[in-house]
Amino acid sequence: MTVFTRFIALGDSMTEGMCDEIIDGKYRGWADRVADALSKENPNFTYLNLAIRGKLLHQVIDDQIPEAAKFVTGPETLVSFHAGANDVLRPNYQAEDAFAKYEKGISDLTKTGATVIVFTVIDRVEGNGKTAQLWHERFSAFNVNVRQVANKYGAIIIESDNAKWMADLRFLARDRLHLNSDGHWRLSQAVLENLGKESDPKWKIPLAPATPKSKLRKNLENIIWIIIFVIPWIWRRVRGRSSGDGRSAKYVQPTAWK
Repeated sequence: MTVFTRFIALGDSMTEGMCDEIIDGKYRGWADRVADALSKENPNFTYLNLAIRGKLLHQVIDDQIPEAAKFVTGPETLVSFHAGANDVLRPNYQAEDAFAKYEKGISDLTKTGATVIVFTVIDRVEGNGKTAQLWHERFSAFNVNVRQVANKYGAIIIESDNAKWMADLRFLARDRLHLNSDGHWRLSQAVLENLGKESDPKWKIPLAPATPKSKLRKNLENIIWIIIFVIPWIWRRVRGRSSGDGRSAKYVQPTAWK
C-alpha cells in the first residue's frame, strides 16, 4: 500500500469544498479531510488544492494540470481529478467534445507518473420531470466515459454506484448542488477506503427515511431555492460570468499538513 508524500486536488467547487464548514476563511471539503488522514502516515506530507469553483473542464485541464505536473514526484504523489459537471449543466453541452477533453486530461496526468483518482457522479436525482430525465441522460453518459478512461489509463475510480443513497438531498447543501458537511465527510471516507486506507465504515450507512413534507412546505422551499440560487446562477450565465471569476485556489504551493 502506497504511503503518499503529496496530495494534489484538481477540479471545481466540489473539490474546493464548497458548503462544508469554513476553517481559516476556507471551505474545508472532502479533499482537506483526505489530506488530514494521509498526513498521519508521513511526517513530510504536503498538500495542494488547485480547485476553483465554477471552472469548466477545459479550464481545469489547461490551467490546473500543468501546475500540478510541476509538483509530481512519482506514484507516491496522489492527484485527484474531478471536472466536467459544470459543462454537463450548460445548455450548449457537447458530450463528444467533453469526453475527448476529459480523456486528454487523464492521459496528461498519468504521464506524470502520479497515482490518479477520478470520480463518477450521482446520475439520478429526486423527481420525474424533464429536468431529472435530462440530468440522468447526461450524467450517466458522463459516468460511462469516466469509467472507460479510468480503465484505459489505470486511474482509481471513486464509484458513485457504490453509494447511490447519496442522492438523498439531505447530503446536499441548501443550493441542492454541493455537498454539505456530512456529504463531504462521507466522500472523504469513500476516497480513503478506495485507497486502501483506514476509513470509518459508517459512511456507507444510509440515513433513516425522511419525514414527509407537506405540499405547501415543498412549494415554499422550491420558491426560496429559485430566488436565492437559481436566478443568480442564470444571471451569471447571461453575463458570461462564473462564480470562480477572480478567485485563486486554496493551496497553490505544497503545504505542510498536520
